[in-house]
Amino acid sequence: MENHKAKICVPVCVRRVNELADSVKRAQEVADVVELRIDCVEAAEVDAALKELASLHETTSRPFILTFRPAEQGGARPIAAAHRVEFWLRKSQLGVLNSFPDFADVELELLETDEIRNQLSSKRLICSHHDFAGVPGDLEDIYRRMAATNASIFKIAVQADDATDCIPILKLLERAQREGRELIAIAMGQAGLITRILGPSRGSFLTYGSLDETSGTAPGQVTARELREVYRIDGIDRETQIMGVVGRPVAHSISPYIHNAAFAEGNLNAVFIPIEVHDVDAFMRRMARKSSREIEWNLRGLAVTAPHKSAVMKHLDWIEPAAKEIGAVNTIVLQDGELHGYNTDAAGFVGPLKSRIESFEGVRCAVIGAGGAARAVAWALRQEQASVSLFARDPDKAKAIKDQFDVECHPVAGATFNKFDLVINATPLGTRGELETETPATVEQLRGVRLAYDLVYNPLATQFMREARQAGCETVSGLEMLIGQALEQFRLWAGKEPDVETMRDAAKSALNIQSDNRA
Repeated sequence: MENHKAKICVPVCVRRVNELADSVKRAQEVADVVELRIDCVEAAEVDAALKELASLHETTSRPFILTFRPAEQGGARPIAAAHRVEFWLRKSQLGVLNSFPDFADVELELLETDEIRNQLSSKRLICSHHDFAGVPGDLEDIYRRMAATNASIFKIAVQADDATDCIPILKLLERAQREGRELIAIAMGQAGLITRILGPSRGSFLTYGSLDETSGTAPGQVTARELREVYRIDGIDRETQIMGVVGRPVAHSISPYIHNAAFAEGNLNAVFIPIEVHDVDAFMRRMARKSSREIEWNLRGLAVTAPHKSAVMKHLDWIEPAAKEIGAVNTIVLQDGELHGYNTDAAGFVGPLKSRIESFEGVRCAVIGAGGAARAVAWALRQEQASVSLFARDPDKAKAIKDQFDVECHPVAGATFNKFDLVINATPLGTRGELETETPATVEQLRGVRLAYDLVYNPLATQFMREARQAGCETVSGLEMLIGQALEQFRLWAGKEPDVETMRDAAKSALNIQSDNRA
């Protein structure tokens, strides 16, 4: 990957002046620019914070962006317009700004007033506008108004609720490049992550990353270290192949860690991005299909997760027979302008079992669940000639799987599994969060079972796994299936073999990070 070093700005938002020096010292370790959020400082200490700039410059070589933003523009507290004008015009503050290589980030409506127009040096002036309600319909007009100010850099940040909300932001970056203007364009929120990662390669003056998981100053802001170490933002260019996981939600996914680590190990010019999608039909039309997409990006493939695995199928030009039978696609490859669909869940599920089960013929398997994962598991086991029984809370919901794959179906309530060789949890029970303490089967139900397989991978040690071990069962973690299906995806996208241990190490590292942050 070409190395052109993207500029990452790390915000510092502290209440007390005596906290500034330590926060700036930490921020400069990962930042190219440090944003000093003066609006975060207690009102009584604002003057002291500005006077502290001289000593701060002695300890860091990073330029600062000074902000004094009101709450409606993302600031820490309500600040009247008159107070903001006074902040920028007082001689003491102007003296500070003119003495050091700092940027002043001033809101558009202030720069349009007579009181402040042409009072600040245009060379280091950022004209900004933030909208936390969504993407304004007059985005182009806001850009035009910015062009009428004396600012040398424009900043537009809007709230994205769906990946398609990134389209106008990316188009605005293209316009700024054509016109030779410096623009910072960000779509906030999880759905806007595309703009934070791809923005610099599309001409954005900089992007924003938090110092750590707890100090983000805007929705969807990932850490500066993630931008550099996970997404390798310095190497992303127009030729970078783009992959991503499409679903709702996707913030919890560790697939970006797995695939980006494998891309790095394979020295591939590629990046994998979480893509939050509510309206999958609009996404496939406006961003995925080459003939109708509204942005230029080198999209190579997509991983598809809940709730879109079936809904994407009608948008595909070709679907492998196995995925058709399963009724779900979790992998899309863009090939010669066409969208090709695959299901790697089935192969990913079976792979870890083959080192433990020599032959599946006659192996008695109990699958708990009736959703998409249960469908893939039931199909894969029937392909291996195993005997399959489905256990569901609502047997009526499982009827489609029962009829299609010719499997027995039973209610899970009160079930015992001592007649089965293999029991699989294909439900979300045990997933980190609200369901973490739940299990689809207890110690008593699992006694006598040889092998228990939990498709839940986060946390690694689920309640189902603990119950199974206490019952004397061998266990298989959902991490093994996650890695198995990711291996198949990588082969489809890259056309080469990934390093399995690199992927596994990255997954474990990501799970540890999420566990630490939760603690």
